[in-house]
Amino acid sequence: MIISFSLFLSLFVAVGLSSFFFSKKNKRDYYLASGEVQPFLVGLSAVATNNSGYMFVGLIGYVYAVGLQSIWLMVGWIAGDFIASTFVHHRLKAATLSSGEVSYAGVLSNWYGRKGKENKTHENTQPNLQRVIGILSLLFLLAYAAAQLVAGAKALQVLLDAPAWAGAVMGAALVALYCFVGGIRASIWTDAVQSLVMIFAMALLFWVALNGMGGVEASIEKMNHIEGFLDWFPSELLLPGTAGALLFVLGWMFAGFSVIGQPHVMVRFMTLSSETGANSNTNSQSGFSNMARARFWYYLWFILFWSIATGVGMLSRLYLTDAASFDSELALPTLAQQLLSPYLVGLILAGLFAATLSTADSLVLGCSAAISHDILPRNIQNTQSTVFIKLTTVAVTGLALLWALVNSTSVFDLVILAWSGLGSAFGPLLLVLCFNGRPTQRTSIIMVLSGIAVALLWRYYDLHNLVYEGVPGMLMGFMIYAGQKASVKLTAQVTS
Repeated sequence: MIISFSLFLSLFVAVGLSSFFFSKKNKRDYYLASGEVQPFLVGLSAVATNNSGYMFVGLIGYVYAVGLQSIWLMVGWIAGDFIASTFVHHRLKAATLSSGEVSYAGVLSNWYGRKGKENKTHENTQPNLQRVIGILSLLFLLAYAAAQLVAGAKALQVLLDAPAWAGAVMGAALVALYCFVGGIRASIWTDAVQSLVMIFAMALLFWVALNGMGGVEASIEKMNHIEGFLDWFPSELLLPGTAGALLFVLGWMFAGFSVIGQPHVMVRFMTLSSETGANSNTNSQSGFSNMARARFWYYLWFILFWSIATGVGMLSRLYLTDAASFDSELALPTLAQQLLSPYLVGLILAGLFAATLSTADSLVLGCSAAISHDILPRNIQNTQSTVFIKLTTVAVTGLALLWALVNSTSVFDLVILAWSGLGSAFGPLLLVLCFNGRPTQRTSIIMVLSGIAVALLWRYYDLHNLVYEGVPGMLMGFMIYAGQKASVKLTAQVTS
C-alpha cells in the first residue's frame, strides 16, 4: 500500500516540478501561465479543483449519512454551475485580457478599466474594492485550503495509521514545493494528472463494492431496509409538498451557481489560450471554440466523477452499518481498506490525496495573489519579480497548515461555509458586470459585504437546514444593486 501510494504521489510531484522548465519567471506567468493553457487542461484542472478532498471525504460522508436525497446536491449543483457558466466564462476571459490583471479580484475591480503600455491604470479602476475582495478571498480560501489538508490527514490516519497531523504536513509540503517552482502552471498540470487518478480510483472502488453486494438490484433491496435511506427528499422541508422539494433543489442550484464566485476555480478559465493570439476577442468564433472545449471537458468529467462518488457513498452504508457511532467522513478510506488489496488501497489513497492537493494548491495560489497583487500597496503589487510572490505562497501554505492542525470542523461543513461565503460575496457582482452593469465602487463593496454577511448569519442561526445560505446571500447582493439603479433613476427624475 505504501509503495503504491508513494509511486503515484511521486508522479504528481514530478509533473509539477517539470513545469519549472516552461516558466517565464514573471508575475503573469506565475498566476495565469501567460494565458496559454490548452482547453482540455483547463477543463480537467477546473474539475479537479472543484471536486476536491470535499468530494472524497465530505460528499461521500454526506451521502453515507443521508442517502438518496443527496442526489439533488449533484443535480442542482451541476445545473447551477452550467447555467452560470453560459453567461460568465467567456466574458471573464475577455475582461482578463482587456484589463491586464492577473487575479480574480483585479479583474472584477477593473472590469471596464484598461492598462497602458507603462502598466498604469486608467479609468474605471476601483482599488478599494480590489482590496476588499482580496481580503475576503484570503480569509475564505485559507479556510478552504485548511479543509483540504484535513481531508488528506483523515485518509492517512485511517489507512496508514499515521498521526493526525502527518497527512496535513505532507500535503502542505508538496503543495508548497511545486507551487514555489511552477506557480499555476504546475498546479494545472498536476490537476490534470490527478483528475485521471481520481476518477479511476473512484470507479474501481464503485465496481468492487457493487459486485460485492451482488449487483444493482441486490444493493437497492438492501438499501430499502435502511429507514429513510431511499427517500427522495428530507423529512423536514421549509415548505410542505412539492413547493418544499423545489426550494430544496433550488438551494443546491444556488450552490452550483456559486462557482462563479470561487477565485480558485474561475482563474482556470482565465488562463485559457486564445487560438488567434493574446489580443484576440474571446467572443469571436475561434475564441469561443476554445472555451467551449474547456467547458466540454469540465462538465463531462464533473458528471462522471460526481455520479460515481454518489454511488460509492450509497454503497458504503451497506458495508459500514454502524452509522450511529461511525465518522461518516471516513467512509471512503474505511471502505477501500475493507474491500481492496493493499496495492489498490494505495491507489485509492493516492486518488484521495490527489484530490486534496488539486484544490489546496489552487487555493494557496489564490491566497498568494490576494496578498501580493490585491491587498498590498501598488508599488509592491507592480513588481514583476517572482521571488517575493513565491515566498508569499510558502507563507500562505504554512498558515493553511496551522489552521488545519487546530481545526475541529468537519470537511463538509468547512467547505460548504467557504463556498457559500465566496459565492454570496462575489457571484452577484460578477453577474452584474457580465450583463454590462456599472455599479459604483461603493455599491460594489456593499454588495460584496452584505452578501457574505447574510450567508454567514443564515448558517450561524442554522437556517441552512431549511434553505442553502447561498440563496439569501446572493439575492441580497442583487437587491443592493437594484437599489442603486432605482436610486439613480429616482434622482434623475427629481432633477429633471
